[in-house]
Amino acid sequence: MDYVELGRTGIQVSRCCLGTMTWGSQNSEAEAHEQMDYALAQGVTFWDTAEMYASPPNPETQGSTERHIGSWLKKTGKRQEIVLASKVAGRGAAFGGLSWMRPDGGSTRQTKAQIDYAVEQSLKRLQTDYLDLYQLHWPDRPVRVFGGQTFKDYEQDFEAFGDILEALDAHVKKGTIRSVGVSNEFPWGVMRFLAESEQRGLPRIASIQNAYHLANRTFEYGLAEIAMREQVGLLAYSPLAQGALTGKYLDGKLPAGSRKALYNRMQRYEGPGAEEAIRGYVELAGHFGVDPAQLALKFCDTREFVTATIIGATSMVQLKTNIAAFDLAWTEEMEKAVNALHALQPNPCP
Repeated sequence: MDYVELGRTGIQVSRCCLGTMTWGSQNSEAEAHEQMDYALAQGVTFWDTAEMYASPPNPETQGSTERHIGSWLKKTGKRQEIVLASKVAGRGAAFGGLSWMRPDGGSTRQTKAQIDYAVEQSLKRLQTDYLDLYQLHWPDRPVRVFGGQTFKDYEQDFEAFGDILEALDAHVKKGTIRSVGVSNEFPWGVMRFLAESEQRGLPRIASIQNAYHLANRTFEYGLAEIAMREQVGLLAYSPLAQGALTGKYLDGKLPAGSRKALYNRMQRYEGPGAEEAIRGYVELAGHFGVDPAQLALKFCDTREFVTATIIGATSMVQLKTNIAAFDLAWTEEMEKAVNALHALQPNPCP
């Protein structure tokens, strides 16, 4: 396993990051513990969660993922061996308000009071007294968070960038947060946060956690240069397009126990051109004699603007396959082939 610096923080993270959002929905606590045991044994020391998880969001499972991690930390005493990241929810309108996540029943926002509450609750569930990375799960601005290929303006009603950083800074000074990051963010938002931190001496964002995979390379258009020049690398989530890039949904297949079968939330990966593009990458993997999941994961791992690629699995077989992908040799032939397919069908699953 390779390790790199998280932004300019001095914190070293594994290039493979353990995603956890199925723990508490598709995975039991015992299964979550088994995944954590195996991942750490393979050198995966960077783990990502969120106050909203398990996914998809609902009041019955909210916080269960952090609780499963917390019980593992208490049982093993290995908190110092991992870099632990979590997230505060963004503007709740993106998910119908999420009022059940806040004690007053209000919509989630990134106010100081809500950030304070979210940090406190995450620490309790995780049974730790600090987080190595704390991220804004999606913007407080009412932007189009998921999907879409066109721009639409939004009302100018959002918490000021500096105010959000000030709220986070209070926790940095307390020692409950070591570094901060953003997620599902856009170039303007990243640059505004960077400007506020530089002008006012506030915490500097260390990472951008956005969707990135073979069928969605939109990060490269505006954010990749920022990630490189400003040292705020990408934490690539959904690198398998929620499993679509394994080919398991091609030709109308609906595997029992899959996320599509359980939740029918795969529309982001079923737009015009998606089936053709995904089939192309699956067939390309066959041409090179590699597992489609491993081709997709290694693609992300070889991008120079990527700090870490976030994997997720509901079975140990999947987890082992995913982690092994980081040992795959990436060739110039693979690079040329994926870029040729991208040119034919660019970003069908933004």
